Amino acid sequence: MYNNRARVPDFADYFAQWADTSQAARGLLAGLTDMAYGAGPSENLDIFPAAHPHAPVVVFIHGGYWRSLDKSDHSFVAPALVDQGACVVVPNYALCPAVTVPDIVMQLVKALAWVWRYIDRWGGDPARIHVAGHSAGGHLAAMMMACQWPSYQSDLPADLVKTVLSVSGLYELDSVMRSPMLQSSLHLTDEQVMRCSPAWMPAPATGSLISVAGALESEAFIRHNHLIQQAWGQARVPLVQDLAGLHHFSIVNELAKSGSHLHGLLMQQLRA
Repeated sequence: MYNNRARVPDFADYFAQWADTSQAARGLLAGLTDMAYGAGPSENLDIFPAAHPHAPVVVFIHGGYWRSLDKSDHSFVAPALVDQGACVVVPNYALCPAVTVPDIVMQLVKALAWVWRYIDRWGGDPARIHVAGHSAGGHLAAMMMACQWPSYQSDLPADLVKTVLSVSGLYELDSVMRSPMLQSSLHLTDEQVMRCSPAWMPAPATGSLISVAGALESEAFIRHNHLIQQAWGQARVPLVQDLAGLHHFSIVNELAKSGSHLHGLLMQQLRA
């Protein structure tokens, strides 16, 4: 249920394509790479500035089961968004087992706080921060919507994250902990599962989340896709879709494709 690479035999082709198109995107957009948002070696991010000031900000959080991949593999999501007037930020984070999933969650909290404070220097509007994420990144994006920002730093607004688009996201970590393939490197504990399962948290007071998954994904990912709406209600999760013909890797390409249904959902969030 959780071994996406076994379900998609040509998964390596997707990774190679992402790396190649990401390198091309960095050359095309002349973004700022490896900007530090913290003191840790993995606490850095890439910024692809908007052409005009006061632009909506999209923070894209990569997947990889909290244990693999890198922001540099995902620059390819930026061109279609920048073309539509957005400022795009792609943060990095440390990977398990060197750190825990709660550690990663707090790294992303630090990254989003940094974006709120400084993104206006690159044309981004701190009052319009939107978060998108894939797989483990979808989990982390949901955690950012659940974050009680003033409790982290008192001057942060409670509605720092305006919307979330979670693509193939994971919303409870109990079943993840019970997967030997994942637990071998995540080393989740019951306490960490309770702290980092957004579907087991109260619905956030603000924000809106769209949850999507590929209809060709496993029953586990389809269950997760609908679970967050069941947990948080339609007021916070107004739309859940299983997208026909897409699996765990092809769905990311759709997000980066201008004119696609999935890209359109994100653009609707930015313009709302």
